[in-house]
Amino acid sequence: MHWIHLTDDDQLQKIVVRSQEKPQVIFKYSTHCHLSEVIFNRLQKNCCPDHMDFHFLDLISHEDISKEISDKFHVAHQSPQILLIKEGECIFHESHSEISLEEIIEHAAAPVPV
Repeated sequence: MHWIHLTDDDQLQKIVVRSQEKPQVIFKYSTHCHLSEVIFNRLQKNCCPDHMDFHFLDLISHEDISKEISDKFHVAHQSPQILLIKEGECIFHESHSEISLEEIIEHAAAPVPV
């Protein structure tokens, strides 16, 4: 799977803009959380769907960006956590062991709720 490392605030705005064209996935990962490693490895075993971009955020190194994500998309901070951004909105989020690529793909294919 190809990950785009999310390391600065400007990238977050680009993710929102890019989500108008194709779904964007943000994976929030903590080096202090064993479950983050487990989920990351599980995701890594899959092929990255071409119709989505996958972003990796190291929460420990970039706590400020994590807070901005939570504020911008009105999602409580969790670790590990997946957010699916489509048409500028977070249309799906999940955390901990509930994270699955199949569910992300399913939600990405669905129309954005109005």
